[in-house]
Amino acid sequence: MTTWQGWHRFATTDPPAPPQPVDPPRSTEERLAYHSAFVTIRTPAISQLATQVRTLMILGRHQQTTARPSLIVTPPRAAGKTTALLNVGRACHLAHIRKSPPPPGSAHGAAPVAYVLVPPGATAKTLITEFARYLGIPTTTRMTQTQITDAVCHTYTQAGVQLILIDEIHRLNPRTTTGAQTADLLKDLTERLPTTFVYAGINVTDTPLFSGTRGAQLAGRATLVDCGPLPARHGTRHPFRDVITDIENALDLHHHKPGTLPAHAPYLHQRTAGRIGSLTRLIRQAAITAIHDGTERITKTTLDAVRLDHLAEQHNRPTRNR
Repeated sequence: MTTWQGWHRFATTDPPAPPQPVDPPRSTEERLAYHSAFVTIRTPAISQLATQVRTLMILGRHQQTTARPSLIVTPPRAAGKTTALLNVGRACHLAHIRKSPPPPGSAHGAAPVAYVLVPPGATAKTLITEFARYLGIPTTTRMTQTQITDAVCHTYTQAGVQLILIDEIHRLNPRTTTGAQTADLLKDLTERLPTTFVYAGINVTDTPLFSGTRGAQLAGRATLVDCGPLPARHGTRHPFRDVITDIENALDLHHHKPGTLPAHAPYLHQRTAGRIGSLTRLIRQAAITAIHDGTERITKTTLDAVRLDHLAEQHNRPTRNR
C-alpha cells in the first residue's frame, strides 16, 4: 500500500464481509481465509479519528497562507493504530471517488490519499524518496533532496492529494542530525502541499518528535487523537464489551453460542489489557483453532490455550505469578 497502485487496489477492493443468513455456507478453506483477513471492527478510536479527519480537511480546505491543521494518532503497541489509519484513508478515498468519479476511459482520476511508511533510520532524503515512490515519481541517486522535494510537491499538487497518512512516525528522532533534517522536511511539506497530514506512531508524545523547538512547530499545528486501550467501563457504557460483541457477531463458526464472548469480557480485558490488536488476534486464533479441531465454537478453554503476542503475555505474567 506504499504505492498508488497498491493503495488504490486496497481502497477499492471490498473488505471481508460477515456471513449472512441468506448466503450459501462457506467451505472450510474459505472460512479459514475469512478469519485470517477478517472484518474491520469500528472501534471508538476509528470513529473519533474519522470525525477529526473529516473536520480538519474541511477546516483547511481554503487555507492559503499557512500550513493546514494536522492530526497525531498516538496509541501504545497493539492498539490498532495502522488499522484505524487505513480504515479512515479508505473512507476518504471512496468518498472522493463517489463525489468525483474518474473520467470515461480512465482507470482512475485523482489520487486523493497518500500512505507513506517512515523507513527505519530515515533521513530527509530517504523519506522524501518514499513520497516520490508512492506516486511513481522517477528519481535517481544523483538527484538532490531539494530536487526530489520539488518534484513531489508539484506532482502531489497536480494529482490532487488531499490526505497524507504518515505511519511509524515514532522512528524519527529530531535530536539527531538526520532526525532534525527529516523533521524540517515534514514542516516544509506541510507548508507547501495543500493537504491534511495525519501522523501515526507509538507513544509519540513520549518521544522528542513533538517536543523542543522543531517538535513544537509540528505539535502546534496538530490535534492529538489517543487510540489507547479501551476501558472495560466508561460511565454507564461498556465499550470493550461492545467491541467483543461486534467481533463475535462477525465470526463464521457453525456451533458458536452468541453471547459467550461478551460474558467473558472481564477475562478478555485482563488478558489483552484492552488492546484491540491483541483482542482481535486472540479471538481470530481461537476461531481458526475451533474450525481445525471441529468444535466450531469458542469457549474460555479455547481462549486459554491461545498464546498471545509477547506484549500481552508480558502484561499478564505478573498477574499469573501471584
